[in-house]
Amino acid sequence: MQRWRSLDEVPAGWGPCVLTIGVFDGVHRGHAQLISRAVAAAEARGVPAVLMTFDPHPMEVVRPGSHPAQLSTLNRRADLVAELGIDVFCVMPFTQEFMKLTPEEYVERLLVDRLRVAEVVVGDNFTFGKKAAGTVDTMRALGERFGFAVDGVKLLGEHAVTFSSTYIRACVDTGDMAAASEALGRPHRLEGVVVHGDGRGRDLGFPTANIAPPMHAAIPADGVYAGWFTVLGPQGPAIGEVAPGERAMAAISVGTNPTFSGRSRTVEAFVLDGEADLYGQQVAVDFVEHLRGMRKFDSIDALIEAMGEDVATARKILTR
Repeated sequence: MQRWRSLDEVPAGWGPCVLTIGVFDGVHRGHAQLISRAVAAAEARGVPAVLMTFDPHPMEVVRPGSHPAQLSTLNRRADLVAELGIDVFCVMPFTQEFMKLTPEEYVERLLVDRLRVAEVVVGDNFTFGKKAAGTVDTMRALGERFGFAVDGVKLLGEHAVTFSSTYIRACVDTGDMAAASEALGRPHRLEGVVVHGDGRGRDLGFPTANIAPPMHAAIPADGVYAGWFTVLGPQGPAIGEVAPGERAMAAISVGTNPTFSGRSRTVEAFVLDGEADLYGQQVAVDFVEHLRGMRKFDSIDALIEAMGEDVATARKILTR
C-alpha cells in the first residue's frame, strides 16, 4: 500500500481511482463496510482504491481544544485499511486554508484535478467543504457535472445502535470494553512508549510496563482489565522473555493508584508470563474485558491479594 502525506505526493500521470473519504478513527465495523464497498468498486473498475483521511482531526482546527479522544493512531489506521484492501492511504493536512474550500473547490481541486476520481464512496452522513456545507447530494450533483459516480452508504449498526467513533469513545470512556470490541470488530487498542514509573509494581511482585500514550489517546475508565500486550515493530529477537510482534496475556491497570495516594493517571500492564526490560519500546495493549473498578485498599497485603486475583481472572478470560 502506498502512503501519501498530501496530494503533493500524487505520482505524475496518476490515473482514475475510487476514493473514500473520512477520519476513519478506529476503523470500526461501519468503516470496514464502507472501505470494502470502495475496494469492491475499484476492483470492478480495474483502478486503485484510495482512502483519504486527515491530520490533525478536523475538529481541532474548526474549534481548537475540542479534539476528540483518538481511537487509533495514523499508523494503526494505515495498517488496518491495508488489510481491507486499500491501495493508497492519503493523509491530508487539515489546515485553515483547507477548511475554507467551498464544496465546489474541494471537489474540483482535490478529487478531479489531482486524483481524477471515477467514483467516490462515502457514508450517507458525509459532509465536506467550508462550514460542512457539502452533503452527499452535493457530491452527487458535482459528480454529474465532473463525470464521476457517487455511492452514499448507509451506516452499519446492530441492536438499534449505529456503529460510530463517537459511540465507541463513549464505550471506552465508561470501561465497557465488550461493547467497544463489538463495534470495532476487535479489542480497543492503546499504543505508547514504555517509560519509567515509580517501580512499586516490582516491589509488590508484579512488575509492570508503564505506558505513556500519545496526546488525545482514548484511555479507558479507571479500573483493571484483562488484555493483550504486544511490543510493536518488526519481528526480532526476544526482549527478555517477550518477543516483538507476539501478543502476551496481561492484566492492565488504569488509574491513579489510590492505595498509595497517587495523583497522576497511569496505564500499567503486567505481562502474565515473562519479564523483560521494555523501557523505550513502542508497545500496544488491547483491552478485552473490564475486571473491576479502581479502589483504595486498607493494606499492602490486601492489594497484593487483589492483584493476584486479577491476574488469575485475566488468565481465565484470555484462555477461554
